[in-house]
Amino acid sequence: MASILIVDDTETEHARLTGLLLANDEHDVMTAGSGEEALIVMQERKIDLVITDLRMSGMSGIELTETLQERCPRVPIILMSAYGSEEETVQGIQRGASGYLNKTAAPQELCPLVQRLLDARATDLAHAEVIRRRQIDEYELKLPSQRTLMSATAAFLRQRIQAAELCAEKELLRLGIALEEALLNACLHGNLELESVLREDGGDQFEALADERGRLDPWMRRRIYVSARITQEQARIVVRDEGAGFDPSQLPDPTDPENLLKPHGRGVMIMKMFLDEVEWNAAGNQVTMVMNARDREPQPQAAKIAANRRSDIETEIRHDG
Repeated sequence: MASILIVDDTETEHARLTGLLLANDEHDVMTAGSGEEALIVMQERKIDLVITDLRMSGMSGIELTETLQERCPRVPIILMSAYGSEEETVQGIQRGASGYLNKTAAPQELCPLVQRLLDARATDLAHAEVIRRRQIDEYELKLPSQRTLMSATAAFLRQRIQAAELCAEKELLRLGIALEEALLNACLHGNLELESVLREDGGDQFEALADERGRLDPWMRRRIYVSARITQEQARIVVRDEGAGFDPSQLPDPTDPENLLKPHGRGVMIMKMFLDEVEWNAAGNQVTMVMNARDREPQPQAAKIAANRRSDIETEIRHDG
């Protein structure tokens, strides 16, 4: 049985929508007279889907949608809009609403939309549970020297580490930056053999040379090799390029005031600041980065609700054998 929260500042709409929902399926339907009241309900109860009016006194449906997206991103939201609010409806979709209906729409349109979103939510939660139960995540990548792929690979690895729940959410952005620095170093300084000093005068020469070498031999044929092993205890990522390598001990100290705003070594400094271990091989063309599991921050209310939902799924799995 799904728990559905109807948010509207009129009792007649509460009664109308509740009647439509209960006429077709067995749901636990709750109501709130404002966005502010809805947030209180969401803190106290497990809600699977929210239906909210777009225009209400106090917090609007768009503001409620935006807030819920931050607190409960897995809970789908349906916006109910009246004639003349099309532009606001688009804004609501952009802020995170999963669906919308005009208040004048046929009654039989509501229940199929509700069921479709509830089914999608159940699938997403089950998928997250499967991912959470994996023991080892391993990847071997062979990448051409393209900067866009370096950023995409860093984002992908960050997402996999996020799924392993190795660290608090607030650390993930810094982790992604460190991984991206390692990959960009391998691409630009390793395979394309570009010197950081070229960036000091606006970077035009650096960019032009990067584009040129990306189309010429031998640079264009070089590849970057990424090996990643992620568990719930540790993430170990190895990045190797096919360049000549370098000696990281010869980099100027980036913390020295004279070097602080220069590009030399800043990527290495970021990697060492944000990761637990950073080591290069003797040739200087391969770096091994390690992040160990860290204490998680206390769960906010929304995360506790999600944890309760995971517990429900585990109970269902055990019951089904």
